[in-house]
Amino acid sequence: MNVDKAKKRIAKQVKKGFKGYPQIAIAYFGDTPECATEVAVQFTLEEGAQVQEERFASPTDARESEVIQSALVKIIERANANSVIEVEGVALRA
Repeated sequence: MNVDKAKKRIAKQVKKGFKGYPQIAIAYFGDTPECATEVAVQFTLEEGAQVQEERFASPTDARESEVIQSALVKIIERANANSVIEVEGVALRA
């Protein structure tokens, strides 16, 4: 899947806001605010349930990686997520 198409599909889900559970949360991490070299995807089945997390790393910006963005779309689809939350910006790794 084209990286722009994948990013648009994710953005469309994020724009819907909170619609209940299951929920997917996406957060980007990096050494600088300009380059996200890691992405964390958190899945919550229902309120109060334990959060499951998976991380993906990239030598370049993960936000521009076709493989990672396509994987995020597939995770959202397969989880049948009602809500998708994306944390703004890139969090610096400690």
